[in-house]
Amino acid sequence: MSFTLLPAVDVADGQAVRLVQGAAGTETSYGDPLEAALTWQRAGAEWVHLVDLDAAFGRGDNRELLAEVTAKLDVRVELSGGIRDDASLEAALSTGCARVNLGTAALENPEWADRVVAEHGDRVAVGLDVRITEQGHRLAARGWTTDGGDLWEVLARLDAAGCSRYVVTDVSKDGTLQGPNTELLRQVCERTDAAVIASGGVSSVDDLVALSKLAPAGLEGSIVGKALYAQNFTLEEALEAVR
Repeated sequence: MSFTLLPAVDVADGQAVRLVQGAAGTETSYGDPLEAALTWQRAGAEWVHLVDLDAAFGRGDNRELLAEVTAKLDVRVELSGGIRDDASLEAALSTGCARVNLGTAALENPEWADRVVAEHGDRVAVGLDVRITEQGHRLAARGWTTDGGDLWEVLARLDAAGCSRYVVTDVSKDGTLQGPNTELLRQVCERTDAAVIASGGVSSVDDLVALSKLAPAGLEGSIVGKALYAQNFTLEEALEAVR
């Protein structure tokens, strides 16, 4: 099993930024999104995870900029943020990206999401942002501001619709550099035959090595964001470690 790393470029107000636990207002800016993406391409990335945060938060979008970035990259792009209807889906797919991520719409508009994953197959993944509470494994929607239902119920529904891939985030870990929730990822892999991508919490190369050991269970790769920008390690070091 190979293990894929997807360096993240999150875009807000035309700039590459990182958030803490996905919260609006916690942005740290890292400059030009295209330059950030090209940096990861030059370092050996095969994928870039490109996120329109403004679209995700419902405060405008960076659609033209993200299409421009996608067109200028030679690597595959996973595009995420604010894809909630046929028009935004078509706009995202038309950029030439390899794959799009559905988020809130998969929870709030299940009939539409089920149709989309059935129609577009491998070009559509679903992001499952998980908040572990006393009530169980709850999904977070609308930029993590509302409850999106029970993780296992939604997973079963999307599996039945034929979803080919999930991007799983423990909301409490994202942007915190506290390490990923490997137990949550293991549980999701056990419950689905679809591919799973980890997101959130990676702080070290050791974290990535630990995640790569879940590859035989179905963990296909990991998105890496803040740890790269904070220069905890280089992408070259990370790629070498999981090769």
